[in-house]
Amino acid sequence: MRRVLIASDRALLVEEDDLEGAMRLHAALVAAPPTGVVELVPAARTVLVRFDPTLVDEATLAKELARVEPVHGGLPTAGSVTIGVRYDGQDLDEVADLLGVSAEEVVARHTAATWRVAFTGYAPGFGYLVGDEPLFDVPRRSSPRTRIPAGSVGLAGTFSGVYPRESPGGWQLIGRTDAPMWDLHRDPPALLAPGMTVRFERLERDTAGRAEGAARRSRVETNTSPFAVEVVRPGLQLVIEDLGRSGHAALGVSASGAADRRALRAANRAVGNRPGAAAFELAGGGAALRFTGPVVVAVTGAPAETTIVRSDGPPLPVTHGAATALEDGEELRLGAVSAGLRAVIAVRGGLDLPPALGSLSSDTLAGLGPGDLGGRPLRAGDVVPLNGPAAAPHAVDPNPATTDPLPAPGDTVELRIVLGPREDWFTPAGVRTLLEQEWTVTPRSDRVGVRLEGPVPLERDIAGELPSEGAVTGAIQVPPDGQPVLFLPDHPLTGGYPIIGAVIDRDLDLAGQLPPGVRIRFRPVAPTVPDLAGGPTTDIRGD
Repeated sequence: MRRVLIASDRALLVEEDDLEGAMRLHAALVAAPPTGVVELVPAARTVLVRFDPTLVDEATLAKELARVEPVHGGLPTAGSVTIGVRYDGQDLDEVADLLGVSAEEVVARHTAATWRVAFTGYAPGFGYLVGDEPLFDVPRRSSPRTRIPAGSVGLAGTFSGVYPRESPGGWQLIGRTDAPMWDLHRDPPALLAPGMTVRFERLERDTAGRAEGAARRSRVETNTSPFAVEVVRPGLQLVIEDLGRSGHAALGVSASGAADRRALRAANRAVGNRPGAAAFELAGGGAALRFTGPVVVAVTGAPAETTIVRSDGPPLPVTHGAATALEDGEELRLGAVSAGLRAVIAVRGGLDLPPALGSLSSDTLAGLGPGDLGGRPLRAGDVVPLNGPAAAPHAVDPNPATTDPLPAPGDTVELRIVLGPREDWFTPAGVRTLLEQEWTVTPRSDRVGVRLEGPVPLERDIAGELPSEGAVTGAIQVPPDGQPVLFLPDHPLTGGYPIIGAVIDRDLDLAGQLPPGVRIRFRPVAPTVPDLAGGPTTDIRGD
């Protein structure tokens, strides 16, 4: 029975009975996408459907999705690949105990099985592989690791997969490979594609010595431009962001982009750029940037004491949100932010860097970014070429942008959410806890997600494993410890922990400005989708 569930105020989750049903539905939606659909994220039993609310409303789209006829006949195939693996994973013995066999038999059955890429997600190049060996049904770790090495081969549920780069994750690790799962210089960049057949081959010797990261350790670009900015001090985290790279879910790539889109647009308007042009996003303050050539900049978002340091005079104060000129060799210095978390620094004319998949955004989880950055934050000594002031398409806006005050540690903020798609995985008391309890932002938060902590964890009603499914920015995912994680722009495209709700689009910029120590209260808002429960094939859930 097909169900259409609320995933956010701009996304629906269509659930089928099994993986094959989801794959056939996805194929039908790719062949004939309904009006207003902007992206599809297939997963184990579901297809996440992101839509543009200016083109279609939730109710209309939900009814259309309920009527879609899945593709019949054979699903497309996409060739085959063999991946060499050294089976020395840190969870191999534990997996063997869970399955009731020896570690040697786990390896033998993993290599004897024929695997197929069902869908991609979580990170660029990560394929969810289903096999013909019934032995493999392995629970995820109760608490995900914060760092899993690139090339790690893992198991979760009935899936196997390979982590393309170092990232957090909750899969059970049984080995590692040197095969480059993702390479932007390759066409296509992902080694694995849906429909591809995969065989694993045991390697007896360690052939490690991965080339990954060699380019990323280089400078951003060899600078031949008369305009540039050198990172003298990067602060807590300095990255390059625009409005993101949506539309690449088929490659396992999420949108990423600025954590505070309003601040990005305001900074660009102030210097005469396109509203979505790339700029610098600084977390926490404490940065210093030295400019080559005369430039015009604007600083928006989190307020910080900002000055221009000159060689021939005292420092000059910079008005927050206003266009400010710097001469050749002068430095822009930002102190610690006094409220909020992230400041945005736009430069007139923009940044002269080659995009990655059409965007200059640095995706810190996926390892995607402009030039040779590969998604990493900027470091002291990095030099970023600039287009120069003459490249800006618009005149400088002389009026500084006005924004609402941002929260400081100890403040309480309200974020509006829609419940779903998996609030039924929690007890009524657990849902009440989410809405009635204050949650504190912890220092372990980053661009992937805001990790929250509350005195009472969210109580689960369903204790089993949730097959991986798509997630949106703003999703509130709940690991087994019951302490929620609020996804920010660099979140994984898919995940296997239940999502109890999602922050509405209008409040996402505020969510991106929450410093550690801020307290959050979630307020539910009713989705506009009518209740279609009881119909022949559709169940719309929400508050």
